[in-house]
Amino acid sequence: MALYLLRRTAFLVVSLVLAMVVLFFLLRVLPGDPSNALLSVGATKEQIAAAQRQVGSDLPLLQQFFSWFGSLLSLNLGESFISSLPVGPEIAARLSVTVPLTLLSFILALVLALPIGFFAAWKADRWYGVVLSAFSQLGIAVPVFWVGILLVDVFAITLGWFPSGGFPRDDWSDPSAALTSLALPVVTIAIVMSASIARYVRSATLDVIGSDYLRNARALGSGFGRAMWAHGLRNGAVPVISVLGIELATTFLGAVVVESVFTLPGLGSMLLKAIEQHDYPNIQGILFVSTLLVLIVGFLADIAQRLVDPRLRHSISGNV
Repeated sequence: MALYLLRRTAFLVVSLVLAMVVLFFLLRVLPGDPSNALLSVGATKEQIAAAQRQVGSDLPLLQQFFSWFGSLLSLNLGESFISSLPVGPEIAARLSVTVPLTLLSFILALVLALPIGFFAAWKADRWYGVVLSAFSQLGIAVPVFWVGILLVDVFAITLGWFPSGGFPRDDWSDPSAALTSLALPVVTIAIVMSASIARYVRSATLDVIGSDYLRNARALGSGFGRAMWAHGLRNGAVPVISVLGIELATTFLGAVVVESVFTLPGLGSMLLKAIEQHDYPNIQGILFVSTLLVLIVGFLADIAQRLVDPRLRHSISGNV
């Protein structure tokens, strides 16, 4: 297992490096020069040349890349072209909104999806099992921004229970105010995410219920609940864990939509603003951090699968 962890960590590092190479050169392929962020309409040739020297776009492309990559190795994400502020601290401040939003949504989605998916499979031949499955399918089809707008209309405008958007200026110094601001965004994401997760939980549970080992366990006298706990839980958890990793990563990357609906000062809104202003350091920094977090989520999901299922650990030792 230790050797597998070492190999998996090396794969994560290589994947991150390759992603950074692709990110850098794809941004440079786009029309326009990074120095355009500093220029106004009708800039003279001298002003254009000065702006290019300031942002380094007058250097050969490979030299620009190695300069940026060297800064990454020293944990320096550069400075914004627009504000001249360091990118790293700004991203850290935005993550204090995006990460809690993502994690709280994920936890709430699990609380909703696991029992719904299980009962939809267990009672698949009953009317309420069919209803639960139908609601899961409906939740997948509903756009997340529509759910957010609906919740704002009902719980913020009509009932006035929660704010319609924004986040406290003092950040998390008042946890209750911060959590109140995140309540509707969290529920919005959780509703859509739980529908997708419930579908996979239902499928995994149906596979376990129809398996020979579960039927044998019940034939030997185990009740349904005991047989599921002793024999079905681990087998059903392995494919679900993989899906949970994908859902968590997708939610983090897709938080930009919900942050826009609720005007949250998170990483997604920062990325949209950076793209609008052609602020390359901010764009590169945000995408670097996002890619790193997604790779870490995939890494942890892979490890969790092997901890849950001993067969995967045996396959690792056999390959070694």
